[in-house]
Amino acid sequence: MKKAVYLGMFAALAAATVLAAAGWGQEQAAGDVQAVSWDNWRAAKAKAEEYDSAGKFAEALQYYLEYARQAEGLARPELVAWGKNNAAYMIIKMHKQDPTVDLAPAKKLLEEGLAIDSAADDCKQVLATNMEYVKLFLRSPAS
Repeated sequence: MKKAVYLGMFAALAAATVLAAAGWGQEQAAGDVQAVSWDNWRAAKAKAEEYDSAGKFAEALQYYLEYARQAEGLARPELVAWGKNNAAYMIIKMHKQDPTVDLAPAKKLLEEGLAIDSAADDCKQVLATNMEYVKLFLRSPAS
């Protein structure tokens, strides 16, 4: 019973991640999202790192998605790439704990990060390394 609830939570999280990644750039209802600012970007970064350090990867994932959204609003694509990488890495960390975690949302985030031309070289290397991990576990013809 407990495992079914746990698996359901990860399935919902994966679906939410895909929806959040797909929804960037679309207008959100007022009050649903924080205004874009450097303070909000820094706050999202700090919370993501705090949750990551505490081993709360699902929570860190949500804050890394917000980090990327804030960076996008600030017109800082190099930071968007890092945010997408870090969000994908939280999914990878969850997968390492529970191999039933779907890596497809991580792959999507990594593809989006790799498509950012202005991403720093070290970021592109980390994105590529994380993509290698994801492709080891996803068996799709396009991989």
